[in-house]
Amino acid sequence: MSVEQTAEHTGAPDNTAVRTALWRALHLEVDAPPHVLEDEVGLRLAAPADGWRERPDMDPRTTSGFRAAIVARARFVEDLIAERAEHGVTQYVILGAGLDTFAQRRPELAARLHVFEADQPGTQAWKRRRLAALGHDIPEWLHLVPVDFESGEPWPERLAAAGFDRGRPAVVVSTGVSMYLTEETTTATLREVAGLAPGTTLAMTFMLPAELVDPADRPGLRASAEGARASGTPFISFYAPQDMLDLAREAGFADARHVSGGALAARYFADRADGLRPSTGEDLLLATV
Repeated sequence: MSVEQTAEHTGAPDNTAVRTALWRALHLEVDAPPHVLEDEVGLRLAAPADGWRERPDMDPRTTSGFRAAIVARARFVEDLIAERAEHGVTQYVILGAGLDTFAQRRPELAARLHVFEADQPGTQAWKRRRLAALGHDIPEWLHLVPVDFESGEPWPERLAAAGFDRGRPAVVVSTGVSMYLTEETTTATLREVAGLAPGTTLAMTFMLPAELVDPADRPGLRASAEGARASGTPFISFYAPQDMLDLAREAGFADARHVSGGALAARYFADRADGLRPSTGEDLLLATV
């Protein structure tokens, strides 16, 4: 029985987190170099059933834009972490970490930080077991923090209990999450991060309303939304860039910027011979306390 098939019994990440890991693996398998991100660890963590490459949501051609968007946002975050670490930031928080593999793939950078991966208690217990099974130690600088987001448990308190220092700046990241949350919950998260130490940076992705998505990408967005609804995790929140900027500024951020999917395409996919480009539909908020 695959890891995916035992999810309901073991608290494994949801289908969306597993799909993200598999798309990152496919980038290495089916896209030509240079690769925007190299992640094989996530595939080993997910341990999908045989034949996963034949799944409709893994079709190399029809899902290329989603695959490119996933690796683009991950690369952007890791470049951000490296840049902030050079300026003395030593704490990195991942909200809704899922199958994130930064600590395993980039130990030379991660070991300079305290990395806090926050996710549901069952998911964190599952990840500990999978890392152990694959021979990955959990070093002292990596903190797998169980947080019951669904019950509204205050994640800053859980982070503090794991050693997070609210008096020191951090990079806080939330990718692929806000579309599943109410605006009220996202606003609360923005306020919590804005209350952290000066110099703290937040990178948060958000889904655009359909009318702001390139027409060629709208069928894919509809299909993605239908799949999310069918799996029990519907998209419920969409934001125009200015609306997300307004929420961040009202929450207390000193600086808030919009990073479009097009900007990531220009940064990481320019001049590719294979024409691989991220689909539109998900942009980034980059905000600093």
